Amino acid sequence: MAEAEKTMESSEAIERDFKAKVADELRIVSEGINRFVVVTPMTFGDGDGLPIVLRKRNDGWYLTDEAHTFLQLSYRLSDEELDEPPRKELIDRILSSFEIENKNGELILPIPDHRFGDALYTFIQALLKIDDIRYLSKERVQSTFLQDVRSYLEKIVTPQRITANWHDPERDRPGIYPVDYRVNGMKTPIFIFAINSEHKADIATISLLKFEQWKLNYKSVGIFDEMENFNQRTIARFVDACGKAYSTLDVAKESLPRFVPELLSSDG
Repeated sequence: MAEAEKTMESSEAIERDFKAKVADELRIVSEGINRFVVVTPMTFGDGDGLPIVLRKRNDGWYLTDEAHTFLQLSYRLSDEELDEPPRKELIDRILSSFEIENKNGELILPIPDHRFGDALYTFIQALLKIDDIRYLSKERVQSTFLQDVRSYLEKIVTPQRITANWHDPERDRPGIYPVDYRVNGMKTPIFIFAINSEHKADIATISLLKFEQWKLNYKSVGIFDEMENFNQRTIARFVDACGKAYSTLDVAKESLPRFVPELLSSDG
């Protein structure tokens, strides 16, 4: 009885400390020996509650997500996508800045000096920032999408054949009419545009029209980051100027090698 009262008193003290830092809606629910589920009003982007568990080990108390945060990410992103930069770099930077340990997918934050409220606030921020990573592609963050396209191209052709941010060295020395990726090593080079914004689509359209005016010899491909999010007029202008356009990177992965089989050959 005394032990139960001691545990209850301890949990109540922790709860009061948590509430002082977060919100009155916060609760902690005892589930086993030295294991408490922390219920907060914060949620992931899809509405699921944050997976926060308070546990005790020999060296003290700690917060853990019991590996649920990365499980949430896996619903939208594959392991391969999570391991590719810049997503992996973002995750590592977040964990490092919040001093959180990644133990085989389980996120752990030790609680120093019984500072439960401070630790909870830190842990919540970290989980929310990591969850945001699964929406990077949806929000068309440029660095991520461009890297995804580049990573895919390097899987089907040798990196030496890819020139990023190419421009015609004779007619366009300032680089006013850029191409995201020029794939060489064949009779007809391939110009690939990674379209992740309305502005990017317009610039690519202008570049293609200028190349046509210059009578350059090339094949052109446009890969949209979720075409359905773009204005129809923007799409129409680009499609009129481009040889082939794909609505998403996933669609391009399925069809691009058939449209330009020379991508897979270094002989051209």
